[in-house]
Amino acid sequence: MVDNQAYKCTTVPKSAAPTFGRRHFQCFMMCIGFAAAFAMRVNLSVAVVAMMDNKGANPDFPEYQWSEKIKSRILSSFFCGYIFTQVPGGILTRRLGGKILLLLSFFISSIMALLTPWGVSIGGWKLLCFIRFLQGFGQGVTMPAIHTLVANWSPLEERSSLAAYSYSGSQLGTVSILASSGVLASSSLGWPSLFYIPGALGLFWCVAWIIWGANSPAECRHVSAAERALIEDSLNKSAKQEENRTRLPIPWRQIFTSLPFFVVLISHCANSWVFWTILTQIPSYMKSVLGKDIKSNALLSALPYFTMFLLGVALCPLANYLEKGGHISATTSRKLFNSIGQWVPVISLIWLGYMTREQADLAVILLTFTVAISSATHLGFQMNHIDLTPNFAGALVGMTNATSQVSSMIAPLLVGYIVTDTTNPEQWRIIFFIAAFISFMGNLLFVFFGTAEVQPWNDEQAGKVHELKPLNGKSTEQSNGTAVPA
Repeated sequence: MVDNQAYKCTTVPKSAAPTFGRRHFQCFMMCIGFAAAFAMRVNLSVAVVAMMDNKGANPDFPEYQWSEKIKSRILSSFFCGYIFTQVPGGILTRRLGGKILLLLSFFISSIMALLTPWGVSIGGWKLLCFIRFLQGFGQGVTMPAIHTLVANWSPLEERSSLAAYSYSGSQLGTVSILASSGVLASSSLGWPSLFYIPGALGLFWCVAWIIWGANSPAECRHVSAAERALIEDSLNKSAKQEENRTRLPIPWRQIFTSLPFFVVLISHCANSWVFWTILTQIPSYMKSVLGKDIKSNALLSALPYFTMFLLGVALCPLANYLEKGGHISATTSRKLFNSIGQWVPVISLIWLGYMTREQADLAVILLTFTVAISSATHLGFQMNHIDLTPNFAGALVGMTNATSQVSSMIAPLLVGYIVTDTTNPEQWRIIFFIAAFISFMGNLLFVFFGTAEVQPWNDEQAGKVHELKPLNGKSTEQSNGTAVPA
């Protein structure tokens, strides 16, 4: 713990803060942890292909004769557990801090990943569903914890880039597991290695996080005084203010009657529907419609997420340039990037509905483009949680993420009921059309009613007046949480 009294008595120039400091290292740690979590979340999407047809993988390992409906239940079981701990995770994060919640989340998920091959061997698909349920239950606090940590560690002018870098771990983990899954499933380790390796890596990350993770600059022994001054002055925080803010009751009534909150919620649900429809079904689509074997299937399935990772990182400097330079307001920035991420894929999804086996290369390009361009939503509605309420960002993302997981559960189940013949392109066309419609509607309301202004219910302490530096570089006075242009 940094000595708060000594800190107050010392004037430290913020210009002395390192260009690459502890805040970047914390975001790097969250990125790697998020990558491990997503690898454990996504691995079953490809592993189930080898588990149901080991001819394209290592035939020495068991093969299971599951119907498409059972497979859909298995794929959606993770989200049945995931939905339960979202809101409690947001509440607990404010009380216990993001560090301990993130540690527990990844520890539980890692243990469940290591137990998966054993569980399916003795209990079949039902025990597999239960293990995935527990894994989802553990990972439910991940997003609220990371949102809270990013809010504590990011100066306002760096919020977009640091948050996007942290969340890019989702694509990094997806790419890693999908790209390596074909080789691993065909190796002497077989499909169980798709669970053992991510689980082991997750446990290693937990050890590193215990050593180097921190809830905020005030609790980090390694952060420099200049960097801490940069972060806390930007957020207008002190150790005492932070302690007081964690005691503020969550304004549930105001949140649930807030229009900006609901448009973020709807946009989040739409994004989850499209993302998880594609993520859980790409391996099956590649194999059944495009005729790709498991090795090329894995590499091609990873390509969209690799491109998404690269594009997501590339968009961060652009967002910083537009906002810090005062070229556009934060609200316009959120709507612009969210529209890119949710409206552009509408065209490619409709186009995908007309692909055949003879057009496999074009289908892969469209899938890659659809997934990659959706990375822009990291700078849209996903960032908007922190914009609306820095004090309750974890709780807010817990609520929207929990609700959006209903989409994540229904989407794979709907595929199981509509796609009765996985080789039929017309049935897949219905799936792509539904996803396109939901993506369009999800952003429409965000464009009309979304905002990046801090909401009045963010801070209800009477008479509280403080200065905040907005992302566009213009001075803003905030009284009782309401932003007013100076």
